[in-house]
Amino acid sequence: MNSGVVPHQGHPMRFKYILTCVLVLVLTGCTGGDEFTDIKSFMAEIERKPKGSIAPLPEFEPYQPFTYGAANRRSPFERPIIIPVKSEEQRRNVGIKPPQDHVKQYLERFNLAGIQMVGTLQQDDSTWALVQDDQGGVHRVQVGDYMGASWGKIESINDARIDITEIVTDGVGGWLRRPRTIELNGNQQ
Repeated sequence: MNSGVVPHQGHPMRFKYILTCVLVLVLTGCTGGDEFTDIKSFMAEIERKPKGSIAPLPEFEPYQPFTYGAANRRSPFERPIIIPVKSEEQRRNVGIKPPQDHVKQYLERFNLAGIQMVGTLQQDDSTWALVQDDQGGVHRVQVGDYMGASWGKIESINDARIDITEIVTDGVGGWLRRPRTIELNGNQQ
């Protein structure tokens, strides 16, 4: 029973050649088209436009650093000093003034607002307070020591706070004693 199909008896090279030619013709037919005409016309239009120049960068003025000049004044966040009005004669008789022969201690170079109490020590019968300056250094102080820029003398120390008395100007040529407190959590009064 012969169905009329004769198996291919030719050269295998001829079959590969014919198949390659058919594939090339099919691929050539697929690429033939004007699908890129819009891109080509856009590029031609851009090339016809006149070439521009890029504007130079703007000139910037050099940075001028700002120097804060009120660092040695009272902080606006501290409570103001209430000065009782006294007569000129009462002011002269007060006798409050900064110590004359006082040798400055290390913690007097820091503003009292930058000093925090971080703990206490008990050694024999002495109580010491541990304070941290605004540069991170921890120092041991006791009653009678000075700290802060306004002759702040330590009057008492307990586990929760340090009581200090500062000597500050009253604004009219005299001096006042001002009590201050540094609490353990760093709050100042």
